Amino acid sequence: MADTPQPRIAAIELRQIETNGIRANVAIAGSGPAVVLLHGFPHTWRLWSEIIDPLSGHYRVIAPDLRGFGDTTRASDGYDAGTLATDIAGILDALGEPTAAVVAIDAGTPVAVLLALRHPDRVRRLVVMEALLGLLPGAEDFLASGPPWWFGFHAVPGLAETVLLGHEARYIEWFLTTGTRGRGVRTDIHDAFVQAYTGADALRCAFSYYRALPTSAHQIDHAVAANRLTTPTLAIGAHPVGETLERQLRPIADNLVGQVIPDCGHIIPLDRPQELLNLMMPFLAEGPTVRSADRIQLDVPVAEHPRP
Repeated sequence: MADTPQPRIAAIELRQIETNGIRANVAIAGSGPAVVLLHGFPHTWRLWSEIIDPLSGHYRVIAPDLRGFGDTTRASDGYDAGTLATDIAGILDALGEPTAAVVAIDAGTPVAVLLALRHPDRVRRLVVMEALLGLLPGAEDFLASGPPWWFGFHAVPGLAETVLLGHEARYIEWFLTTGTRGRGVRTDIHDAFVQAYTGADALRCAFSYYRALPTSAHQIDHAVAANRLTTPTLAIGAHPVGETLERQLRPIADNLVGQVIPDCGHIIPLDRPQELLNLMMPFLAEGPTVRSADRIQLDVPVAEHPRP
């Protein structure tokens, strides 16, 4: 765990919002155009702790705990990307936001992409990170030796939660350490994540995302067969996904830029928050289109030096 100084935190309001049959815990800060932040596994809205304050000076930041995670309803089902996208649309409706920029990582990325494909009028900009999009072409090199080991472990109904019960802290810490290339995360965030994933029901919900992956993949295939991704999109990679997500998006996206942050682990918002902001802020502020090419470097400095 990294005991680095905590950044100045924006005034954050936690609200419980009814959406699509669940009660979502949503962190809200700032004012202006809406920006939705979607976390992955093993995270909660606190994944964005170092991002919310800078964003909230320009935007209304909306960071939910996804279905089953954190303080959101631990639903019995609905962990496919399509249902989750409907959850997010309902949050926007409840907050009176007709459109939003959507920023997502890991398990949140298929949700964000599906929302943009199904409702392009609602997603004005899209930033996606460190994830695979179902079975779309482009991930062959990444999957040459098979998917990451935990995909299969988590997918077997009832197995992982039985094996891990009572050992949640060590398991979650492995992902947090590996996802920051050994640097770790702040103690308060580490503890919040461990608490959120402790207990059989919390683990069941987390692993339900993996058990719904075949359904999510089918939903993505169906969506891209019917629509192109017209929302201006920024795909950001790190270690280990790198350019894989960009390669999956390239054939289906009209306006796409890609960037890989060097010496950065999978958990980008906590491992390299400033580098992420260096890329996100200009992109979110741009006009309705971006240049599209095989590979584009944003005219934004990305630090390559080790984090202090």
